[in-house]
Amino acid sequence: MGLLSTFDPEIFQAIKNEEYRQMMHLEMIASENFVSPAVLEAQACVMTNKYAEGYPGKRYYAGCEFVDVAEQLAIDRTKSIFKCEHANVQPHSGSQANMAVYMCLLNPGDTILGMSLSHGGHLTHGSPVNFSGKLYKVVSYGVDPETEVLNYDEILKIAEQTRPKLIMCGASAYPRIIRFDRFKEIADKVGAFLVADIAHIAGLIATDLHPSPEPYCDFVTTTTHKTLRGPRGGIVMCKEKFAKDLDKTVFPGEQGGPFMHTIAAKAVCLKEVMSESFKIYSQQIIKNAKRLADVLISKGFRLISNGTDNHLMLVDLTDKNITGKDAEKTLEKIGITVNKNTVPRETRSPFVASGIRIGTPAITTRGMKEKEMEKIGEWIAYVLSDITNDKRIGSIKEEVLKLCKNYPLFKEEWN
Repeated sequence: MGLLSTFDPEIFQAIKNEEYRQMMHLEMIASENFVSPAVLEAQACVMTNKYAEGYPGKRYYAGCEFVDVAEQLAIDRTKSIFKCEHANVQPHSGSQANMAVYMCLLNPGDTILGMSLSHGGHLTHGSPVNFSGKLYKVVSYGVDPETEVLNYDEILKIAEQTRPKLIMCGASAYPRIIRFDRFKEIADKVGAFLVADIAHIAGLIATDLHPSPEPYCDFVTTTTHKTLRGPRGGIVMCKEKFAKDLDKTVFPGEQGGPFMHTIAAKAVCLKEVMSESFKIYSQQIIKNAKRLADVLISKGFRLISNGTDNHLMLVDLTDKNITGKDAEKTLEKIGITVNKNTVPRETRSPFVASGIRIGTPAITTRGMKEKEMEKIGEWIAYVLSDITNDKRIGSIKEEVLKLCKNYPLFKEEWN
């Protein structure tokens, strides 16, 4: 970054500081990961210079013959991995991917049935502060108050009472397997479109570690930067009968020129997903999450649904008499990055919250396994048991730094 360091030293320093933070912290926010050097190279390539409104072979500008290659590779790889009939790789984010589906299928005021944000859903599943809650009539479902998992019979009752035009399944803080086949039964009984938001679990679905929504859903949306370990962006998949309407909705309906450098990086990440090493990596994500969950439970922490089947867990701190916000800040002091998160039966503001969400994708990328999860779980429990103990915080911070140095973020070989 010689040019940047000379021309704009403030931005250069911010980037270097962020690089150091990523290297010397344990990144355990469930929605974050580290891209490979190859993805990073593609993200920084000259395709950032090119306007490419339209689609491969059907652009509004000249000079698109090479960006067409990149986008077509991203499309073909998406279709191969997820066995979908059609894919649009242009959405800039998961939220815009979801918006595209809504705009394709719904009119303002139509009813959608989505998972409550406080129970593990996403803002775009109908939160009143989001476009989805402002433009559409929203009905929500949540987890069972006793088991803290989805009760499909109860969701069916809600659907029969409210007759939604669209049902959204998928979550941003749900640690258990999602039964897309059951959601399909519900959607069919009420005549609703079925959409799956697999942003969090896409990498697990791609490697057959979680059931696929493809046979059951009209549309599937995802981000590319979580368990897919790619650049920040979105993808929409759908049945062929919706293809033309979807593409028109994304462009020109929703956005203009696609980010061709990001689409190139998406293609690279999808090639990585097709490798055997990525499947081994995905298996380790789940092993790590299960081991970490077991350690926290053994230390007296209550996990929503008492464990996990995927890459994340939701820790309810209500009985610890500390807030999610305080827990997040305390763990940040020792170099462990998580996020505060609402829990079912939440009584606090989302800005304070009663829980924390913890994920294993990023630390698994660094090569950590079950043994390291045991250490991390013990450190989290030790520090959160007395968040005012500065001596405790200081000693564990040193341990975290040692672990980070033993598992460098950038390696010659990328696994």
